Amino acid sequence: METIQGKTIWITGASSGIGEALAYELSKQHCRLLLSARNESALMRVKSNCANPDKVTILALDLSDFEGMTEKTAEAIGQVGQIDVLINNAGISQRSLLAETDFQVFKKLIDINYLGTVALTKAVLPYFIKWQRGHFVTVSSLMGKFGSPYRSGYCGAKHALHGFFDVLRMEHEKDGILVTLICPGFVQTDVAKNALTANGTPQEEEDSATANGLPVSIFVKKMLKAIQRKKFEAYIGRKELMGVYLKRFFPKLLHRVVLHSTVR
Repeated sequence: METIQGKTIWITGASSGIGEALAYELSKQHCRLLLSARNESALMRVKSNCANPDKVTILALDLSDFEGMTEKTAEAIGQVGQIDVLINNAGISQRSLLAETDFQVFKKLIDINYLGTVALTKAVLPYFIKWQRGHFVTVSSLMGKFGSPYRSGYCGAKHALHGFFDVLRMEHEKDGILVTLICPGFVQTDVAKNALTANGTPQEEEDSATANGLPVSIFVKKMLKAIQRKKFEAYIGRKELMGVYLKRFFPKLLHRVVLHSTVR
């Protein structure tokens, strides 16, 4: 298993949740980190809490600024040099019924969770091709493998990521480029509180499944093992992981199980 220690890693969505926890764990492993999110002051807080803050650079980034990705990527590489791993972690969830949800909410979910990630990946790709190596790690979701009520737009965006990155892997394996899709189940972060409701405002409430999910510190350790093992996909969670296999072999059973156990 190849070690990730000492590598240069760009993490989006690094101001909280999984991205923040990744920063702390990777800093312990003496990685050179580039942390990105919209909130620069929150990034500064994360940097100051890292084990090796002298090896941490911050770069404010808005994933909805598609046109600015090429310039931002050039700026990033100018600051840290060659990038070994891009962790596409930034994203936002949803908690609203499809029929009640404003179209602009669906658009925002696609813009941030899918198109923003694609735009950044496309901007980094020429460098990985030039260097003949690089690893794209994209945080999807179990909702990228099967659906659940109240998450229609979120599921759609996450499913799209799988199609895009599966093809990227096929087309650029010859260039020494790796792709890993990470599919979290329930993890103890603020993802539910920040989830968009029908009119686009945050839910601002925790749900029991998220509160009782995998501690984020345990999740990131499992995630890093999957990256080091160069897995195509990794499903990380608890009993909700069974949904992936039910979807594949018993889709009608999964339909009934999800309807019975749906958590808003």
